[in-house]
Amino acid sequence: MLFQRDKLQEILVALDSVIDRISEFEHKYEDQLSSVHPNYAQSAKNLVHYLALRSFNINIFQDKLEDLGLPFTLESQNNILYNMLNFRTVINSLMHNELIEEEQEHINNKEVKKILKNNYQALFGKIRNKRKTAILVTQPLDAANHIEFTKTLLKLGMDCARINCAHDDEIIWKQIIDNIKANEEHCKIMMDLAGPKLRTGKMKPGPKVIHIKPKKNTLGQVIEPAKIWLAPYGVRPPLNKEVDAVIPVNKKWLRKTKKGSYIIFRDSRDKKCKIKIKGKEDRGRWGSCSDSAFVITGTLLNVFLEKKSTSEIHSVQELLPLEEVIFLFEGDLLRLDKKAILGEPAIYDHEGNLIELAHISCTLPEIFDTVKSGEEVYFNDGKIGGLVKEIYPDHLIIGITNAKKKGGKLKADKGINFPNSDLGVSGLTKKDKTDLKFVARHADAVNFSFVNNKQDVEELLDELKKLKAKMGIILKIETKEAYRNLPSILLKAMENYPVGVMIARGDLAIEAGWKNFAIIQEEILQLCDAAHLPDIWATQVLENLAKKGIPTRAEITDVAMAQRADCVMLNKGPYIEKAVRMLDKVIRKMQRIQKKKMTLLPKLEFAENI
Repeated sequence: MLFQRDKLQEILVALDSVIDRISEFEHKYEDQLSSVHPNYAQSAKNLVHYLALRSFNINIFQDKLEDLGLPFTLESQNNILYNMLNFRTVINSLMHNELIEEEQEHINNKEVKKILKNNYQALFGKIRNKRKTAILVTQPLDAANHIEFTKTLLKLGMDCARINCAHDDEIIWKQIIDNIKANEEHCKIMMDLAGPKLRTGKMKPGPKVIHIKPKKNTLGQVIEPAKIWLAPYGVRPPLNKEVDAVIPVNKKWLRKTKKGSYIIFRDSRDKKCKIKIKGKEDRGRWGSCSDSAFVITGTLLNVFLEKKSTSEIHSVQELLPLEEVIFLFEGDLLRLDKKAILGEPAIYDHEGNLIELAHISCTLPEIFDTVKSGEEVYFNDGKIGGLVKEIYPDHLIIGITNAKKKGGKLKADKGINFPNSDLGVSGLTKKDKTDLKFVARHADAVNFSFVNNKQDVEELLDELKKLKAKMGIILKIETKEAYRNLPSILLKAMENYPVGVMIARGDLAIEAGWKNFAIIQEEILQLCDAAHLPDIWATQVLENLAKKGIPTRAEITDVAMAQRADCVMLNKGPYIEKAVRMLDKVIRKMQRIQKKKMTLLPKLEFAENI
């Protein structure tokens, strides 16, 4: 006999135990299973079957199969009972046992494929370019102002559009949606509720100054002048044009300038500088400056229109204040205020002695009731780390333990994470409930931020019922608590149709800890597969390409891995079109050799030519 009978018997006993446990779990979660949407009847059952399977140490079972060389794998979790019953039939056949008719109700893989396809299309719609993975793009402000920008994104491969309610307002959101629908009526719109995100509060306004910085080499020589946009106040540079500085000036004299005109001025240091007019576009002018300069409101401009004898004196119009920044170094102390006190950097005397600590407020003062001394805290997506040193009724003292050598930058509206703290903050905020009225009228799906438990989902479902809204729900998993409660969160959400899951890798990585994040990400993908729910791979996908125009090698590898998800999300950036184009190309190439977690083996071109 090719296979040892005692080894086969061990596998058969294990299979019987799993199948019995599946029946137990179906009975145990009968109430939750009966409450899901009819479209999820089989999907919810399979999720419970998967939980039954994972209640065992399946590694031992997998090792036994591998030792015998049996060609069975557990790569796909989307039809657990069917796979287990098939395994049992094969093992009984190998042992020459009498085969009995399986009585347990189950569906076959062909039916599962149909369910997966329906759930996918209900959430993402029709996908472009014969891709099997959708591309979701976060919409910048340009999507409201320029309909051609939206048209370009759609042409390059955007399948769905994401609008974040944490930014802008209803007028901007509506303009973005109108521009998308004008170009592609069937493009799905997904809108994020801001959620109870803990962020830094406002900073004191900084100086009103523009720093013109031409590019220089290591010897300090100018290799490329700074590109200046001169225009009336509020006129932005043309879309997709690089610019180093924007200077607001009076439109009347600006109209007189042309290519060859130039401007002489003295900056805030009394340094003589020059801007050359290189051309005009729309209501503005393009200029170049080879001098490093600090321009402030009221800086006098000696404008030479044609010849040196023809000049006019004008001035720079009102500048917006720069955003103040706190630089933090390892060993520094930071005061985190409970009240909305405007933040500012540390203050020192002439001898370098500290007079006042750097301080900044936070957007959720209720966290002061739960934070404990010694707990970790992270700022700005984990770029700055610290520990809670002292606790007072109106503030916390944070000791900085991790920051860049040149100092970590902390500004207003940056994320704060207390990964070891039970903050007790979740559910819908007042702003969320207000925004949800707009979302229910204009979007296809709502992205539910900072969901932590099934009670949060129930609250969202109740609000949608009040609004009589029938729309998709995407659960953003970004906390440890959400991960631990994910099965119950999914079953509650599956009372609605359709449902998806977003792996919000930014906050999740900080909350879960870097060493745990990779495993958690994989477990979420597997749970989604078991529940037949589409998943979205999000946060920092092609981040360097979108923001700086050049991808890193690690980003391309990340995109290749992301192809295993049903959808990949891009954040906004100046080079977002490049990022969409690159993502589309990489995914289409990867799907030739990878289907979810299963490796495909097309013909290898050089297999016969060594």
